[in-house]
Amino acid sequence: MSESAARSIVERLRAEGFEALYAGGCVRDTLLGLTPCDYDVATNARPEQVEGIFPRTVPVGAQFGVILVLEGGSEIQVATFRGDGTYLDGRHPESVRFTDARGDSLRRDFTINGLFYDPIGDKVLDFVRGREDLRAGVVRAIGNPTERFAEDRLRLLRAVRFATTLGFKIDPLTWKAVITWVADIHVVSAERIREELVKILLSPNRLRGFDLLNESGLLREIIPELESLKGCDQPPEFHPEGDVFVHTRLMLSLLAPDASLPLILSVLFHDIGKPSSRMVDETGRIRFNGHEGISAEMTLRLLQRLRFSNDVIDAVIPAVRLHMSFKDVPNMRMATIKRMMARPTFNDELELHRVDCLASHGMLDNHSLLLAKREEFSHEPLIPPPLISGHDLIALGWKPGSRFAEVLQAVQNRQLEGTLTTREEAMDWIVSSHPHK
Repeated sequence: MSESAARSIVERLRAEGFEALYAGGCVRDTLLGLTPCDYDVATNARPEQVEGIFPRTVPVGAQFGVILVLEGGSEIQVATFRGDGTYLDGRHPESVRFTDARGDSLRRDFTINGLFYDPIGDKVLDFVRGREDLRAGVVRAIGNPTERFAEDRLRLLRAVRFATTLGFKIDPLTWKAVITWVADIHVVSAERIREELVKILLSPNRLRGFDLLNESGLLREIIPELESLKGCDQPPEFHPEGDVFVHTRLMLSLLAPDASLPLILSVLFHDIGKPSSRMVDETGRIRFNGHEGISAEMTLRLLQRLRFSNDVIDAVIPAVRLHMSFKDVPNMRMATIKRMMARPTFNDELELHRVDCLASHGMLDNHSLLLAKREEFSHEPLIPPPLISGHDLIALGWKPGSRFAEVLQAVQNRQLEGTLTTREEAMDWIVSSHPHK
């Protein structure tokens, strides 16, 4: 979003005799030395007056006084100063009343988000001591924290998100109110919960966010599947770090700051099937047979519940389902390794395997082997065009049937392993090794 577009809107509103200021997050981020991701303008002009001044507008929330102004290739939200009426559903006010800048700041969530900035006079307007909390690094609810969260339960997650992304502390009274209201987070739509969760998890400070979600009880409410990992003990010879929850948290701490969302989600959910698959065999050893398949099924339901996109789901599920296959790498055929490495999710799978090992037994032999293989195969396509097709089998007199796929797969295996390199060699091999059609 362009600061110049926002400034132009402020100047035009001022020229028409209205008050206009930058509001909220863009002011907070600028004061912190960060680059705002968008700019919002607050004004005493009514929605219909804003629409009359600017030729290109969209009434995205006119009932709440919000008009989207299209200016210079940017989309800027212009909101009329407002106070909110009663919140009946824990998310939205049943009515609004138009007010002034001070009244508007008092209805916002946290002091650090209640600031205004006059770009013409280069002046910050602070009615809630937000600058003081910015300097102190504190997320503090405006006014009575219990009332702020009673109005809008999404603010519970926003408190954690700002503490995470900004590296701030949460004011004790605000934190106490978060804990009080956690069970009511379910009035918030799954989509909005997901949006806040993603912002927390994508932060380089994600471990702090995970801990705050856990300590507040929000994690238990949003992703109860992770709660069952607590106290689920593992074989100490392979998992000296502790139970499955400790293991998962440790893996999260080992991820790179710019880890992808599918990788982060794969880390969180790769072992959620362990509690339901846990058993002790006749030797007294703890086992989790088939937990990867159970984890994949549970993860699919969980991601669908939180309305994640199909693209994210399609990247996470294979990584969860196949994460145990990496232990078999030394015994894999070359063709199997190449197919593994050709999967679109392989890079995230490899990193999942790395942190899985580091957060448990610490052995990276298979990871090192795959890195060497990746280098070895880097100068050629992992999966080259097939040497033959079903038409070639028909030309040999074969009748189409179930054996086609089996034979074509066998040819490709040998192609990937380098024992068949031309179409002629492949055809000769079929004739000699499969005389019966």
